Amino acid sequence: MPSPKTPLSSAAVRGDINAVKDLLAKGANACEKEGEYGLTSFMWAFSGESLQGANTCRSEIYRILIESAYGTINNGGQCPWLFYYAAGGGCNDIVKKLLEKGYDPNGKFGTLTILSFAAYNGQPETAKILFDKGADLDSAVYGLKDTAAKQLPYLDSPMNRSAYDKANLGVEMLNGFKRRQIEPRTIIAKSTTAAPVPEKITIKSDIDELPAIKTKPNRNAYAIVIGIENYRQKLPKADFATNDAKLVSEYLSKVMGYPEENIVTLTNEYATKSDFEKYFERWLSNNAEKGSTVFIYYSGHGAPDLKTGGAYLVPYDGDPSFISETGYSLKRMYDALGKLPAKEIVVALDSCFSGAGGRSVLAKGARPLVMNLQDNVILPKNMKVLSASGGDQISSTYDEKGHGLFTYFMLKGIKNEDVVKQDGSIAISNLFDYLKPQVERIARKQYNNEQTPHLMGAKIN
Repeated sequence: MPSPKTPLSSAAVRGDINAVKDLLAKGANACEKEGEYGLTSFMWAFSGESLQGANTCRSEIYRILIESAYGTINNGGQCPWLFYYAAGGGCNDIVKKLLEKGYDPNGKFGTLTILSFAAYNGQPETAKILFDKGADLDSAVYGLKDTAAKQLPYLDSPMNRSAYDKANLGVEMLNGFKRRQIEPRTIIAKSTTAAPVPEKITIKSDIDELPAIKTKPNRNAYAIVIGIENYRQKLPKADFATNDAKLVSEYLSKVMGYPEENIVTLTNEYATKSDFEKYFERWLSNNAEKGSTVFIYYSGHGAPDLKTGGAYLVPYDGDPSFISETGYSLKRMYDALGKLPAKEIVVALDSCFSGAGGRSVLAKGARPLVMNLQDNVILPKNMKVLSASGGDQISSTYDEKGHGLFTYFMLKGIKNEDVVKQDGSIAISNLFDYLKPQVERIARKQYNNEQTPHLMGAKIN
C-alpha cells in the first residue's frame, strides 16, 4: 500500500487517535483525497481495520472520521465516497441520515451498489436499512457475483481469495433477504364513493411455486441466465422476460442442484453486449471443466441480419438497425460454448428471429424474414438447443400466467413431469416431448398463432 500523503491519513493508518482529533480540530478535512487512487482518511482507516464481518464503525478513529466527513457534506461540502464507507463500516445512523437527505440507495460504482458494499463487508443490519429504503437486491447480487468472477483467475493470492469469499458470503446474505420477502399482495384502496380498486395486480401461476424435487448439489454445474424486458433503444417490451429469468435461476439453484455462485443472472441494463462477451467467452471458459454441466437461458428479443440471414440475440444496448455490430449472434454463442470441455450443454431460447413481432425486432422499414434456424448450424455432440419457435414464427407470451409461453411450459415440465434426474440434469428429449404440443396448442387456441418449438442437437437422454 503506498504511503498516504496527508497527515490525517497517516494518523488514521497508525491508529493515533490523539493525532486524528488534533488534526481535525485544526481544520483537517476527512474528505480530502490524495494519491493516485484518490483515497480519503476514512478510506485509509477502513483498509487498516480489516474487520471482515465486524462493525468497523465501532472503531473510535473510524467513527470520528466518518462523523467528520458527514459534517463536511452537511455544511455543503463534497464527499462522494462517504455513503459507501458508512454502509461498508456499519455506521447505520450516518446511513439513515444520508438516506433522509435523498441519497440514492441504488447508487453504484462500477457494478457494485451501496447494498453490494454493505453485504460484501458483512453488514446485515445496514443491508436491511438499505433494502427497506428501496435498494434493489438483484443489482446488488449481480455486483457481488461480478466481483467474485473477477477473482477466479487469481485465487492463489490470499487477497483475491478473501475478496472472492467475501463476495460469495455477501450473495448468501442477500439471497437470505430474498427468501424472507413477503409475497406481493393486492392492496385495496379505501373509498366511500367508489368500488375498491386494486393498487397493484400480481400475476401468480402454478410454476411460481417451486416443486419439492430434491437433487444432489452439483458443484460442477454452471449457468448463464439472461432476461431483457426493457431496452436502451426503447424497443418494444419483451413482456415478463425479467421475471422469467429470475424464476429460471431459482429452479436451477433450488431444484436442479446448481450452486448459486455458479449462476450468472443478467437482466435489462446488466445484459449489455459486453456482458454477453464477458460471460460467454471468458467466465465460462475460466470455470467449466471436463465433466461440467452448462445451462444457458435467454428470454428477450431476437433479430435477423437482413444481409446474411444470421440470427442475433439483442442485448440491452442492441440496435436492430445495426444488428451485426450491436447484437450477439447465435453462431458466436454456439462457437464459444463449443470450446468448453463440458459433458452436457443445454441452451433454451425464449425468443424468435423472424422480425415479425412477439419476442423479435427488426430494423425500421424492413420486412420480416423466413429463416431456418438449423441451416448451417453444426452443434457439438454435447450440446442441445431448445428454441421457442420456428424461424418464420412469433414467440408469444402467456399473459394469463405472467410468463413467456415457451418458458411457462418448460418450467411446468420440469416441475410436473419426471424430466429432472437425481443428479440435477434434464432428460431433455422428454421435456421437449412434453412442451412442444402444449405450446402449439395454446398458441393456436388463444392467440391464433402458429408457434412450434424446435429441438436441435444430438439426443440427450
